Amino acid sequence: MNAMVVVRGAGDLATGTILRLHNCGFRVAALDIPQPSAIRRAVSFCEAVYDGACTVDGVACRCVESFAQCEEAWQAGEVPLLIDPAGERIRELRPAAVVDAILAKRNCGTSRDMAPITVGLGPGFTAGTDVDAVIETQRGHDLGRVLYTGAAAPNTGIPGIIAGYGAQRVLHAPAAGPFEPCAQIGDLVEKGQPIAAISGTPVLASLTGVLRGLIRPGYPVTKGLKIADIDPRASERKNCFTVSDKARCIAGGVLEAILHLAAERGIAL
Repeated sequence: MNAMVVVRGAGDLATGTILRLHNCGFRVAALDIPQPSAIRRAVSFCEAVYDGACTVDGVACRCVESFAQCEEAWQAGEVPLLIDPAGERIRELRPAAVVDAILAKRNCGTSRDMAPITVGLGPGFTAGTDVDAVIETQRGHDLGRVLYTGAAAPNTGIPGIIAGYGAQRVLHAPAAGPFEPCAQIGDLVEKGQPIAAISGTPVLASLTGVLRGLIRPGYPVTKGLKIADIDPRASERKNCFTVSDKARCIAGGVLEAILHLAAERGIAL
């Protein structure tokens, strides 16, 4: 298998999809914005935008600028990442499939004419209209299900329940300004404990648990932006640094959709 797949987005859920496709033999290129705001940075390829390169689950991702550099990355067994928020490089790359994994809860410009196969993750897409298939991203029985008609469940705005906690698991910026953390991903924190400050305003842990995600130090946050994620299960500490069960489930749906549509349409991969 040597087909190319372009994945728009390189956050934690997108990274799960990129890894699955890469490990199955696809040449995967990721596209992202100039200043990603991933929370689960330890398992997000978008960190390569800032650091030049990063590694998740043993696979390296390198930020590149040209198609030639993409080829070099693939030859080295790496995933190339291009800064391309609008997807303007897609037509140059001419992939067999495009996966929109931006998870913006809306379509950020992905259309069926971008590639022979197009897949959208979560709400904001309609299968058969703007993409060929939609993958359900809402936790529950249908997580990872492939839809070839219709849309995913609408965004509730409420995080999935883990150990009885939902909205409390996610912290949002109480003010605007540069993010100054005093804790790190993987730390065990107590409810009410300071974990960061923004323009002098403290950010306190909303519950006791493991700091699973934390936005990048120095990031210029806006008030209300998601900045941290706490898992109430202390036993999950080791899993802060591996791709999540949710990301792997969604990735399986993406792989299924690509293989199914390729077989149905006679597209060689």
